[in-house]
Amino acid sequence: QVQLVESGGGLVQAGGSLRLSCTASGRGFSTYTMGWFRQAPGKEREFVAGISWFGGGNTQYAESVKGRFTISRDNAKNTLYLQMNSLKPEDTAVYYCAAARARVIATMPADFGSWGQGTQVTVSS
Repeated sequence: QVQLVESGGGLVQAGGSLRLSCTASGRGFSTYTMGWFRQAPGKEREFVAGISWFGGGNTQYAESVKGRFTISRDNAKNTLYLQMNSLKPEDTAVYYCAAARARVIATMPADFGSWGQGTQVTVSS
């Protein structure tokens, strides 16, 4: 198992940008499929973006963030990133990174065995 710690959240105006980081400790980061999820108050946790480890690092995005968010990973630094541009108030949520033992991109929270503690992102209008 890997242990995950997110950072980079904060308060930003609509249209602004933030970059979230997720640093992993433990063994085998490069062999985990990774994902970013978010949870707004009163709502279920939802998939935002995912990146596989197998097959060259394929990526997948929720429709609501496609074209605005970019997920990437640096296996040498054991770090996952989420670059968020053109932020909207509806992007306000706690953002979590997660790790899954899977060859393909997983999108359901139940597929992920390791989670970070979350970082708050607030977008003001």
